Amino acid sequence: MSETSPRLRAELEGIPTYKPGKAAAAADGPVAYKLSSNENPYPPLPGVLESVASAAGAFNRYPDMACTGLMNELSDRFGVPLTHLATGTGSVGVAQQLLQATSGPGDEVIYAWRSFEAYPIITQISGATSVKVPLTPGDVHDLDAMADAITERTRLIFVCNPNNPTGTVVRRAELERFLDRVPSDVLVVLDEAYREFIRDTEVPDGVELYRERPNVCVLRTFSKAYGLAGLRVGFAIAHEPVAAALRKTAVPFGVSQLAQDAAVASLRAEDELLGRVGSLVSERARVVETLRGQGWTVPETQANFVWLRLGERTLDFASACEQAGVVVRPFAGEGVRVTVGETEANDIFLKTTEAFRKEL
Repeated sequence: MSETSPRLRAELEGIPTYKPGKAAAAADGPVAYKLSSNENPYPPLPGVLESVASAAGAFNRYPDMACTGLMNELSDRFGVPLTHLATGTGSVGVAQQLLQATSGPGDEVIYAWRSFEAYPIITQISGATSVKVPLTPGDVHDLDAMADAITERTRLIFVCNPNNPTGTVVRRAELERFLDRVPSDVLVVLDEAYREFIRDTEVPDGVELYRERPNVCVLRTFSKAYGLAGLRVGFAIAHEPVAAALRKTAVPFGVSQLAQDAAVASLRAEDELLGRVGSLVSERARVVETLRGQGWTVPETQANFVWLRLGERTLDFASACEQAGVVVRPFAGEGVRVTVGETEANDIFLKTTEAFRKEL
């Protein structure tokens, strides 16, 4: 017998590995806070733990594969038909389903760079080619350049709004002008994982844009504002052909019953949610104001994190933060993304930036 290995797809060669935010580990050092994964620092919303505990008593059974209760709740919450909805394992899971449904070898997927680091991974897995369009000098999507990059091979375009990791946004007029330039047979995915943190009234709600545009799909998640990152549940709102394709490409029983019930309970706790999000937005404003007062150039952020361009000093800064007791998310040679977390954690981060700034 020959000693050859099983033949695997060539597209997987050299695929980048998704790097999760580093976990906080206090060990013998200072109390460590994790500001590296854009998680919500608050515990689950009222009623959520109870719903999960109830569902846990039956996890010897398969979950509702159709996510009926959650789908009905989302339909009512957003005023969209059930046939325009699809769920998945977080918005990144739904994004991968979108690639499976639209793109393969010979096709192109356009997105800004730097943007969400899962985009090149899931694009390469699908066999399609990434077309990365650099951000503007202000770390914002260059929508004109993205429109210019469209070819006959383009199948899907990601617009991350707010953008991860820079926190910047594209506003209504420029986004609508861009959408007008995109051919109707190219799917535009508005990735709105941080939608709840937006306070800029000029940033459109993607759900309103989707209603009049059959080639627009909106991604949302329960991982960020709703604090269900560990349960992995997200959803898409899109017109029926796209939503139906997402349901076809979904992993059967992928969203657990615990996640479904927790998401429903979270949607029903909107008052508490808005209060928590409001507190994080206030902390965000304090953090940005303090950083700018220290002399840092900080992009306008509408997410639950801030972005500092540090270039070659990026890893040095991340190390200084870790030694001080906070873990941030470095992108080597570019900058760091820092989640707005507990006040105590934010204070440690700001003390570190102040000291580091004096060394520059």
